[in-house]
Amino acid sequence: MPETRKVVIIGSGSAGYTAAIYTARANLNPLMYAGVMRGGQLMITNDVENFPGFIEPIAGPELMERMQKQTERLGVKIISENVSKVDLSKRPFLVTTTEGKETLAETLIIATGADAKWLGIESEKKLMGKGVSACATCDGFFFKGKELVVVGGGDTAMEEATFLTNFATKVTIVHRRDTLRASQIMQERAIKHPKISFIWDSVIEEVLGEEKISGVRLKNVKTDEVTDFDCGGLFLAIGHTPNTKFLDGQLDLDDVGYINADRRTRTNIEGVFAAGDAMDTRYRQAITAAGHGCMAALEAERWLAEKEADAQPA
Repeated sequence: MPETRKVVIIGSGSAGYTAAIYTARANLNPLMYAGVMRGGQLMITNDVENFPGFIEPIAGPELMERMQKQTERLGVKIISENVSKVDLSKRPFLVTTTEGKETLAETLIIATGADAKWLGIESEKKLMGKGVSACATCDGFFFKGKELVVVGGGDTAMEEATFLTNFATKVTIVHRRDTLRASQIMQERAIKHPKISFIWDSVIEEVLGEEKISGVRLKNVKTDEVTDFDCGGLFLAIGHTPNTKFLDGQLDLDDVGYINADRRTRTNIEGVFAAGDAMDTRYRQAITAAGHGCMAALEAERWLAEKEADAQPA
């Protein structure tokens, strides 16, 4: 029979590590499946300046390494394998990895995060963290006094472009169509802003620069005209993909695939909790993910205590 654990955490990152820290301190002996690539989105973030407790900016990978070491110091067993499937039809839940390892979980905390959608071009990858970003809230501060480009046409793109005007001298939104998908109020806010302009019917073919971004190469999808556009930063706002496919529809998800959880991180299945970007469609910050991890851990602890109390003879 597979080993049974009171708490199994799927995913690392600030949500998973925080959940592990809290459940370990509650003597619940948690097991974490951290995935092959530990640390989530912060592993591709150069400087983190908005996580409390650090006077100077800290590199994303270093912040994740510190969280991992803190987790290990508390005795949490961390396994670097990806979870391929879970069986939530009966309790304890069965968790299976791509390597075939199986574990039974009395409670489950899902903190698998979400991946930003990228353009998928080589130059974008080369300059990621060197002027190319997918999070204006995280990185906007580092682009003071620069002209910036935002790619996208939805609410997120309008919101990020408007936020970036707090730092940039000018923000240009590049959109592949001649109309926006964003809500009317978000469109109007961006269109009326004196620092925001638009380039329509265009896509980015290449990100220009060597050690840092110097501009983008644009192609008009209607005329095929190619032009170079100077900028000091590129922000992708074309959406995120939550890492929830392994759930195979067993949990209640929204249309995109984010886990529907209540304000206490509870899902539609008792004993299953969600934390971080896998359930957060709005904020997607390291600090909010850590908060969700804390909440999920406390809820799991309380749920287990209630079940234990109910099982005691009268």
